[in-house]
Amino acid sequence: MKNFDLIVFDWDGTLVDSTAHIAQSIQKSYSDNDLPVPDEAAAKHVIGLGLLDTFNYLSPNLTKSQHQGIVDRYRHHFLDENKILHAFKGTSEGLQALAERSYLLAVATGKSRVGLNRALKKVDFGHLFSVTRCGDEGFPKPHPDMLQFIMNDLAVPPERTLMIGDTTHDLLLAKNAGTYSVGVSYGAHDEKELVGLNPLACVDSFERLMAWLLENG
Repeated sequence: MKNFDLIVFDWDGTLVDSTAHIAQSIQKSYSDNDLPVPDEAAAKHVIGLGLLDTFNYLSPNLTKSQHQGIVDRYRHHFLDENKILHAFKGTSEGLQALAERSYLLAVATGKSRVGLNRALKKVDFGHLFSVTRCGDEGFPKPHPDMLQFIMNDLAVPPERTLMIGDTTHDLLLAKNAGTYSVGVSYGAHDEKELVGLNPLACVDSFERLMAWLLENG
């Protein structure tokens, strides 16, 4: 008997190897605007948040003009260097295996709807997701809105839902929505940060994530 009916994945850093690219795009956007550049750790910490929360967290005293300038340059750098998406090894096969076992699959991401739709066209597993929810369609992580929307849409209760992500924002999203979670340490946040939020497991590769899901899901 399955422990879960619905498995919800974060996107960047969980299914797609984009952590370094996002952090570098954040840093370049500050440099282009002649503002102090966040270090790598700070740039990685905000991955998973919506753009508004990302730059408010990094620089709470930005003027409206500075904020818009950073957002514009971030989008430029991210899109310019993100022409090819690199999913983690085994992602397509793993998601297909879960779908064949009748799990409902979904995505909860801080990306914009335009950004996620663009990304979904570049992978061969987008059709496997029953629902996707983005950071600009409601309250961003770690507010429970994303998971609540997905669960309501698919009529699955929190106790039958599993959230998987590479950041503390993902695990806090799960906690706030009353669902279970699994952390992956191959993305933006390290294992110590993730384990501190008491996920059911924390794994260091997509291959090990799949092994855990097939045994415990």
